[in-house]
Amino acid sequence: MENEESIDLGRLMQIMLERKKVVGGIVAGCTALAIGTAFILPKQYESTTLVQTRSAGKDIGGAAAMAAAMGINIGGSSSNTSPLNYIELMKSRRVLEPIIDEIEWPDDKKPDAKAFAKKNLKIENTKQTNLITVTATGRTPEEAQLISQGVVDNFLTMQTENSQQTQSLLVTFLNDRIENAKQEADDAAAKLAAFQKEHKLYSPSDQAKLAIEQLNAYDKTIGEMQVAQKSAQAQYDVATQKLGEQKAGAASYNINDNSTVQSIRAQIVAKEVELVGLRQKYTDNHPSVIAAQRQLTQLSQSLSDEVGAVVNSNAASLNNAQMELLKNQAVAQAQASAASASEAAIKAKKAEKETEISQLPEAVMDYIKLESDAKIKQQIYTSLVQQCEQDKIQEAMESMDIQIIDAANLPDEDKPAAPRKKLITAIGFVIGCLISFGYGLICYKKEETV
Repeated sequence: MENEESIDLGRLMQIMLERKKVVGGIVAGCTALAIGTAFILPKQYESTTLVQTRSAGKDIGGAAAMAAAMGINIGGSSSNTSPLNYIELMKSRRVLEPIIDEIEWPDDKKPDAKAFAKKNLKIENTKQTNLITVTATGRTPEEAQLISQGVVDNFLTMQTENSQQTQSLLVTFLNDRIENAKQEADDAAAKLAAFQKEHKLYSPSDQAKLAIEQLNAYDKTIGEMQVAQKSAQAQYDVATQKLGEQKAGAASYNINDNSTVQSIRAQIVAKEVELVGLRQKYTDNHPSVIAAQRQLTQLSQSLSDEVGAVVNSNAASLNNAQMELLKNQAVAQAQASAASASEAAIKAKKAEKETEISQLPEAVMDYIKLESDAKIKQQIYTSLVQQCEQDKIQEAMESMDIQIIDAANLPDEDKPAAPRKKLITAIGFVIGCLISFGYGLICYKKEETV
């Protein structure tokens, strides 16, 4: 066994005491050097802004409310946007370059956005909250405050412009569909009026009225499903166009082939059919109808979540903006498919009900069909107009995804965040002690060798 080398700590301490002047000089020199460094280093100040993320929701009615219940995002920004996405957007060139241009840089050493964010910004999200802290470092209190406030202000401006741009695109797409819906509603009303004039039938019998009341629930839901499909298609077109503008190059995912998505969609269809049956018996304020609508909303949210998970697992290489657009596109595709399947199932149930009342006179049956078609077409047109007008109002408003809780503070000029003189001095002292111990150990080794 090799002999283990041991150190006589008592002798080592005695050697260091014998050379206390040298040891003390090393410690004092390192400490003095640290103090000098602390005073030489330029001062830095920190300013902090606290913001809270929130969904850019809006008060919607008519078709927009129905579309929201279906899980379709009409506002152009995702309500499920993660605070981490906001943090990355705050470090983008569009946010930081105006701030960099406003600051005076020595010897034209202007940094790029990435270097500036790394050196001058610390943006953090408090875990399990929707709070974001933007801490900026500057050479003066005013510069630190300028950077911290500028990041938040520029981000809000960017989000507002993006939201308004999306709203404008959505309104354009909806206007095209409104023109078609208006033509279809006018044609259906004209056919009904011509039939009434030809057959002198302006009010059906009581039996026919009862049949019409039974079919109204089907007509109402069919109209909602068609509006949902048109709304989803508009959202899909907007996302597709914006993805093309960004040249994302991302492949479209056939969301409807996913087994989980298919299962949720089947549940939505079954719940829609159940809701039609309830509407034949009760008003929309009945607890059973309200409960069914709440379950539909939950299923739609589950569908959106599942679609988002599919996109996340297949498009991890995209940036945050492209990822959100791709999610909007995929959710719109899935919701349109669910609405289409629900419409088909409800039309089948309606056909069964029409078969049950087929014993009515042919003229009355034709009247019922024409009136039903006219109601559906008019409902679609009215709902799309309401939605479009609401989107125009939203376009004129500032749609902010975050709100400022604490504005950027102006740091005290006498209390810089850096350099931390006491800490630097303590580090210098510790380094001096380590060096002096090393010096004593070298002397001890020499003595042992002799």
